[in-house]
Amino acid sequence: MLTANRFIVNLLAAVIMGFGATAAASTDNVKAVGMHESKYKQYGQWLRSLNTKPAPYAASIQALHEVIESDPGIKINLNRMISQVPEAYRPARDVEELLGIMNGIIHEAPKYNAPSYFPMSALFVQMMYTPAGEYILTNRELNRALKDVLDEWKTFLDSKASVSVINRGDGWLSPVSIKENDLDSFVIPNPKDPHGGFDSFNAFFHKQIKPELRPIAAVDDDEVVILPSDGTVYKIDLNAKKTAQYWLKSEPYSLEDMLAGSPYTDRFVGGIIVQTFLSGKNFHRFNSPVSGEVVEARVIDGFMFSELRVLGFDEDAGIKSQGYEASVNTRGLVIIKADNTDLGYVAFSPIGITEISSITLGIKPGDKIKKGDELGYFSYGGSTVTTVFEPNRVNFDASIQEKNAVKANAKFATVRKK
Repeated sequence: MLTANRFIVNLLAAVIMGFGATAAASTDNVKAVGMHESKYKQYGQWLRSLNTKPAPYAASIQALHEVIESDPGIKINLNRMISQVPEAYRPARDVEELLGIMNGIIHEAPKYNAPSYFPMSALFVQMMYTPAGEYILTNRELNRALKDVLDEWKTFLDSKASVSVINRGDGWLSPVSIKENDLDSFVIPNPKDPHGGFDSFNAFFHKQIKPELRPIAAVDDDEVVILPSDGTVYKIDLNAKKTAQYWLKSEPYSLEDMLAGSPYTDRFVGGIIVQTFLSGKNFHRFNSPVSGEVVEARVIDGFMFSELRVLGFDEDAGIKSQGYEASVNTRGLVIIKADNTDLGYVAFSPIGITEISSITLGIKPGDKIKKGDELGYFSYGGSTVTTVFEPNRVNFDASIQEKNAVKANAKFATVRKK
């Protein structure tokens, strides 16, 4: 848990940031669009076509509407956020239209031939970058309501009603998609079935990769640590700090915030953090990097659509802010006491970005696991993961460098002998 002094520092920082953003919201009509402005015009037209008004809201959208109407501060700043997006690229022109579009999104599965594979990201991408958006999208009550919306969408994407987009005509199993998404590398449960044997959209999204393509490195050698997931190395920190101002442009890692007050936090101070980004095309299951006992496993609720505006406009909706998101976004936390005592403890955190705020963990404290055993998976969207080692415990493989692509179960590191 945060100390009283730490809590006060964070509170003051949030208040200062909030007042600054609110003041800016009334005067700063920021040009939020990026280099491909025609794309945002197309997004706006497409997203407005999803508006379900006057159909009744889904339960989570109705609850979100009630949260907005009950809090003038949320309502004012949401409207400011919308108005700060240049009108030509504005998907929603007011809160009512925003809710109508969100209601439409959560009643259907993402289509392969849509202007964007990630409709929630397309809806929020410019609003996230506005001064009012930077402020209001960190509001806890609003984030709880947004999480409920994404959870209701997940329920639909887990259902048979979502499987129609998994087809061989213009859908996710079409020849073009097979090539673009490297689907020949994945397990298709029933190739003769029109939907490939998948019973929902999410079953397709977190599909298994062919095991021969992800062999476990040195499977019987506990001195070899393996990579927990596919992706691209985003950032490496060789001297992890217990506390840091993670909202700064440099995105320093703050273990106390990343690990959400875990009693194991102090073990990792001065250790190493490796963060990896998973695109929507990557294999979205994650495995244990070591053999050992799970001592902590939980999902931590956090933000969904928050990013660091100081890093500039992010046309990928939050990808530039992954270091910051490691401390604030909805995320899982798994801490393992390694069987090899020279490794000590290893912490792993799968982190959601925008659409992906649904993380499923398949293990619990007390479970004994082998390296390469599945820990869980992400549902639809892009995501990022962090792996944290205690100080002076490992030597990394030469492949572990920022911007390098990596594969789950490949060699990550070896134990550093004491």
